Amino acid sequence: MNTRYDVAGSQGMFQPGSDDKVLANKVGIILPSEMDEAELVLLQKLYEAVLGRLPAGRITMSLLRTWHRRWLGNVYSWAGQPRTVNMSKGGFPFAPSAQVPRLMSEFDACLARYTPCINMDVEQVQEAIAVTHVEFILIHPFREGNGRISRLLADVMAGQSGRGPLDYSCWESNRDAYIAAIQHGLGRNYEPMKSWVEKALRS
Repeated sequence: MNTRYDVAGSQGMFQPGSDDKVLANKVGIILPSEMDEAELVLLQKLYEAVLGRLPAGRITMSLLRTWHRRWLGNVYSWAGQPRTVNMSKGGFPFAPSAQVPRLMSEFDACLARYTPCINMDVEQVQEAIAVTHVEFILIHPFREGNGRISRLLADVMAGQSGRGPLDYSCWESNRDAYIAAIQHGLGRNYEPMKSWVEKALRS
């Protein structure tokens, strides 16, 4: 008999000895600080690979899954796979895990509408990044690393338009306002997020 715990599978497990602070992983890391460092080093390698050879065509959900797998595949068995556990942050729930596969398919259509960003003017790029960023974060398709993959996506979209990577420092220093902008996306109001994208592109 299946239970909700079976559905979560390995994504619901923590590394033994980590006091439930580190997700179950292939490399035996039990300290959050060590996992943060490992993920950062691997993310830098992914950035170098992706931005060093910028995708010229349409970005797809399949490509985002490939990025996630390339980044974390040596660390987590579920890298690149749809999220199977329910998650929330700061009391704000992300999409229910049962809906994630369907929402990932719908997000593919969103990417088809807004990428590639070649020959877009600055306002078009701001809208494209704002909408895709909000929708991706609301879905939270992966168990871990959604914010970082969403920023890589935004940087690739900016690069396709001939602009440099975004400066996310203004988002970090105004975290509550940034989160509120994400939440406005529940009602398909992307204007607050467009304002933050404008700041990040301009910096």
